[in-house]
Amino acid sequence: MAYKINDNCVSCGSCEGECPVGAISEGDGKYEINADTCIECGACAAACPTSSIEL
Repeated sequence: MAYKINDNCVSCGSCEGECPVGAISEGDGKYEINADTCIECGACAAACPTSSIEL
């Protein structure tokens, strides 16, 4: 199961640079994780200052 970004995202971009496979991109109002690319490493969740990323 891939990580996902909830509505608490403030679009700071902290997560995007931490993803080793480039699965995160800026979406409409918040960042989004491509579930097909995500390898479930958790690097993005650790980098998120608002705890907006969850499995």
